Amino acid sequence: VQLQASGGGLVQPGGSLRLSCAASGSTFLPNHMGWYRQAPGKQRELVAGISSGGSTNYADSVKGRVTIFRDNDRMTLYLQMDVLKPEDTAVYYCYAHIFGVEYWGQGTQVTVSS
Repeated sequence: VQLQASGGGLVQPGGSLRLSCAASGSTFLPNHMGWYRQAPGKQRELVAGISSGGSTNYADSVKGRVTIFRDNDRMTLYLQMDVLKPEDTAVYYCYAHIFGVEYWGQGTQVTVSS
């Protein structure tokens, strides 16, 4: 199973980005998917997660600014990020749980700066 993350980039504070994570190599739908991020010198932290049924959870720091959703037909996970702040700068990693096995994408850099 491979996860291909994309959509990162440089954006000004207050701007928006949409990250994508395409899963391939599995005929089974991931039962849980989500995004973590890691800023320089900090531990990796959960940003948001979503179950196969659509239940979501968010870090307090992004609630109200970030929306996680998935397209099960395309086996793709998304993270819509709005009102971005400099503290959102990090490498964002997607993950997927399939029958108890955890898979990770390669990470995509998000930089929020004027």
